[in-house]
This record gives sequence, structure tokens and C-alpha cells, in this order.
Amino acid sequence: MLAGLVLSGTLVLSACSGNAAGGESQTSAGPGGPAAQGGTVQVLANAAFSHLDPVRGFDGGVNNFYRLIYRTLTTQGAAPGTEGTKIGPDLATDTGTPSDGGKTWTFTLKDGLFFETGAPITSADVKFGVSRAWDPEIGIGSPYAKQLIDAPASYQGPYKSGDLPTIATPDAKTIVFHLKKPFADFGSVVAQNTFVPVPKGAGAGTELDSKPIASGPYKVSEYKAGASLKLVRNDKWDAKTDPVRKAKPDGFQWTFDLDGATIDERMIAGQGTDVDAIAGTIQAATVARVQTPQLKQRTLTGLGGCTTYMGLNTTKKPLNDVRVRQAINFAVNKQTVRDAVGGSTLAELATSIQPPTVLGRVDYDPYPSPEGKGDVAAAQKLLTEAGLTNGFTFTLDTRAQPKMQAMAVAIQQALKPLKIDVKINIIDTSTYYEVIGTPSQQHDAAITGWCPDWPSGATFLPPLFDGRNIVAKGNSNLAQLNDPAVNAKIDEISQIKDVNAANAAYGELDKQIMALAPVVPLLYEKVLTLVGSNIAGAYLHDGYSGGIDLVSVGLTDAGK
Repeated sequence: MLAGLVLSGTLVLSACSGNAAGGESQTSAGPGGPAAQGGTVQVLANAAFSHLDPVRGFDGGVNNFYRLIYRTLTTQGAAPGTEGTKIGPDLATDTGTPSDGGKTWTFTLKDGLFFETGAPITSADVKFGVSRAWDPEIGIGSPYAKQLIDAPASYQGPYKSGDLPTIATPDAKTIVFHLKKPFADFGSVVAQNTFVPVPKGAGAGTELDSKPIASGPYKVSEYKAGASLKLVRNDKWDAKTDPVRKAKPDGFQWTFDLDGATIDERMIAGQGTDVDAIAGTIQAATVARVQTPQLKQRTLTGLGGCTTYMGLNTTKKPLNDVRVRQAINFAVNKQTVRDAVGGSTLAELATSIQPPTVLGRVDYDPYPSPEGKGDVAAAQKLLTEAGLTNGFTFTLDTRAQPKMQAMAVAIQQALKPLKIDVKINIIDTSTYYEVIGTPSQQHDAAITGWCPDWPSGATFLPPLFDGRNIVAKGNSNLAQLNDPAVNAKIDEISQIKDVNAANAAYGELDKQIMALAPVVPLLYEKVLTLVGSNIAGAYLHDGYSGGIDLVSVGLTDAGK
């Protein structure tokens, strides 16, 4: 998934309780003890969610939020570390039954499932919700349904094309998916947001972006776009059907469009309703201030489970020349990029595409330089070979957020000695991923990030580099790489039935892709966040871009 706009809207990445890169790691904070029943959790954020419609949003922050109001056939666990990324049943009774050599998957719905309207959730509703992913206008989120489920080439979703025949619903409790090819981990795929049930006929256009139809423990009671969001209990949700969501608070209140420094000051002071608040990662300038013993008790920190990178658009000249892309990889000073986000406390230098938390990942550095500070001589040699001794100009997209702009400036300065003039294009945070995911609006490069949808290479390399998955909207292959050898290797790995062997093969594919230099891996970011003194049950979730797992957080004293 796209690296999240987690709570504060900054590029906060998935927290790793295992701490693969060394250093301290803490996955829970607050006064301790279980969360009480009741109260309202306050969430302070500097950017609104990308989309409330589950087939539109696909960054870690909104994925975390979706679990409060939506349910899927399966879902990730509710725990820190690897326990949190284990897939288990949600709406379905189990994680699915494969047949036909893994090309057909059958799921059975539990009893007692209802939408917030009181209408029962049926297999037809699940099918309709999944079918929406093919709509060319709204299906810009998770790509896995479209990539894996067999569908007519002309299919454009239920509103335009009607029924999707490759998803069968023989009765109200049974749903059968017919895939293009065997996929051993389809039980994890149906945990994606595109598998949220939607009542048949509902959700056209922007309908669900303004008023979601809840299947989870909470529903939207008030939404002021870009300003605030209030959740209250969904009384049609039955806890007996849901072993994952603890749903202790009575509600959640988001306040958006807050300055990052203001959020930090409020969280440090911890006054009024801010004792009940959570937020995203702190600003770099605040790091030193949270080292006191009192604040450390309210601190969550850990190595990220995602990769922050700069995508290089291989369709744009001169970036269509592999030597130019390799030169940029050599030249970028990753130390100054890390300094821009707050130094070693908040990030490790990245060398490979896959982060340390992905199973089968290989630790290697294809474009080494002393201390990661860049090798200008090696870069200049490649540019000379490419006939670009006098450099060139390219446009770099980044978000309207101080940290991201600082990263762009660090890249701009690192490339100046090569006479590469980097024009920085700043895009509003709430629409950033949608813009850069539209090839017609893409510039030469973009700073972004990617997190595993579950800890497998299958969720990292194919979404980013399979050229056959380049689409007009919701495109995750920002490099627009369409290399026959890479595509063939992805197909070869997809046939491996042993998941461990497949992950090892993806580790080697990482090297093959980086030889083509379609991206510049920049950082494996860390999370450092404060929680209010009345917050309980808070931990960083490996599967949701380092955000505090919203389905488990609550208050120590609900009447405080």
C-alpha cells in the first residue's frame, strides 16, 4: 500500500516491533492496563483522509481508519509485531477454501452481519463492493482485485457494466471468486479495502466519500471535509461476530488541518481533551524535547516497515536512459535526506526496494557511496556516457508538508554538482497520491513510499514494477517500468506454491529491478509519537504504516 498519511498527514511508516535495524523499540505506551468502555478518543491531524470510499483510498493511514467503519472477508490481527499482520476471518467464517488448483476461492459469511441501516450483509453485497474496483473513475485504490480476479477486458464496474460473472453468489452466504491464475495467498487479498461490502446499487460517484455505509463498529455521524470527522457507535454491529475489533470507546473525533508544530505542542502539554488524544509522528524539531522520563512514558517508537523512495518516470527523457537513472541513484546524498526528516532517530538509510520487515528481503547496496553521502564521480561518469555532461532539468513532485519539501530540497542540492536542475512541484497532501497515480499528470519524479499489504514480496514488487498493471488512474507503478524480463520473473514467482521460496525469489528480483534503477530508495523511516496520558491500549501496528492501531486504542478512564 502507499505509505500512509498517518494521523498527522506526514509520511509515517509502518512500525516494526521486531526492530530489524537495531536500536530501541517500544510498541505500547500510556499508563497501561486495558482500555475502559466508553469515552471519545481525540485524533489530531494535519491532513484529512484521502478518501472515505474504500475502493478509492489506499494509503496506510486511511486503511487503518477503514477498519473502524468497514469490515472485509478477512483482516489483519490486532496486536503489535508479527501477530498484528496475521490474517484471520472477519466477515467470513475462515480464510477461504481454494479449489481448481488455487484458481477458485470460496468464502462463507458468518451469521449476524448487518449494515448500519439494519439490512443484512449478503454475498451479493460483497460482490457488488468488490465489483466497484473496476470502475475507471472510483476504482483507484488497492489493485489486487483487478489484478487477480478474472474479468472481461471490457468490464468497467457495476454502474457501467452491470454484473461481474466471474464472482459467483450461489446463495446469500456463499461467494466464489474465479481468478486469472492460481494465487496461494488469496485469503490475504480479501482483507483489502476493495472487499468491503456495499449494498447493491449504492455508492455511485462520490456518494461513499461523503457518507460511508458502515459494516464495522462505528459509523460517521458528522463529516466536514478537510476540517473534522466524528464517529459514533454503529448499534447494528455485533461484537460476537468480530474477534478483532475491541471497539472500547463510544466514538472518535478527528480534527484536521492542524499545523504539525501545533500538534506537537498540544501533545507535549497534554491539557484538556488532549489527555484523550493520539497523533502522528512528531516533527524533527521536537525530537529532543520528548526525551524526558515523563514524556517517554507516553512515547511509541520503532523502525518503519515501509520504504520511502523517489520514483523516476522511465517514460520521460532523459530518464528513459538507464544510465541517467543509475547516475541519480549514485548522486543522491541519503544522509542529507535523512537529516531533512530528523536524523537517525527518525530514519535509517535505504539501499534496497524492500524494507527489512519483508520476508525474504536481501540486504544489499547496488549504488554504494561513503556513508551514503553520494558518489558524484560515479554519477558524472554515467552522465558523460549518456551524453549529458551539461546536465538537464527535471520536475520532482512532493507533498505540501514541511518534511517532504525538505527531502525534495536535499535531493535538489545533491544533484546540483551534476548540473541537474531539479524543479520542485508541491501538491496538496490530501490529493497527492491521486495526482501522482495518474500518469497523464505525472512529472519526471516523485517522492513517495510503499508499505507491504501483508509481509510478502508479492505485495511490494509486483504492484510497483509489473508493467502490465500500469493504469490511467490509481497507478502504483510510478516509474512506469514495463520491462519484459521483470514481468516474466514476476510470472515465474507467482507459480511458486511455497510462500517462503517465493519470498526468497522476490528478494533476488529486488536486485534485478534495481539494476534498472527505476527508483531511488531513500529511507526506512521510524515512528516517534506521543499519546495522551489517558490513552490505553495503544501500540504501533506493523500493517498500517506505523499508525496506532485504531481498533484497539481507548481510554484508561472513560469519565475523565
